[in-house]
Amino acid sequence: MADDDGVADEGTETAALREALAAEHAAVWGYGSVGAALPAEGRPPAVAAENAHRDVRDRLAALLDGRDADPVPAEGGYTLPFPVLSATDAAALAVVLEEGVAAAWVRVLDQAARAAVRELAVGVLAAAEVRAVGWRTAAGETPPTTAFPGLPAG
Repeated sequence: MADDDGVADEGTETAALREALAAEHAAVWGYGSVGAALPAEGRPPAVAAENAHRDVRDRLAALLDGRDADPVPAEGGYTLPFPVLSATDAAALAVVLEEGVAAAWVRVLDQAARAAVRELAVGVLAAAEVRAVGWRTAAGETPPTTAFPGLPAG
């Protein structure tokens, strides 16, 4: 929890890291649906994104385990926000996944007590936005970029 001055400590940082791990689990699962809706030649970006999220997920689980904080387990399944019936739907789902991960990592940045955790969060947040730009373009969304990745629009 935050101390009396509202400053993040290891407890609040760990809670935020657990939320980021939950978002990474969801992204790994969701990219299975993304890839399934893409033609074979369109799958490499989905595979690369899924692998990137697996790597971050595994790194987070190890970090939390090293703190004796139980890593959040993956759920057996996740509810998709809409049917994924085409390549455009798949790209739109990938945008939702990346934006969800970005929001979780913004929270980590807000609650980070250690410089190493802030550096990790910035790197993961930047990578999520780069992937999201590609997926927004594929989904025909404009603009393809966001001014403040991970923060609510408006």
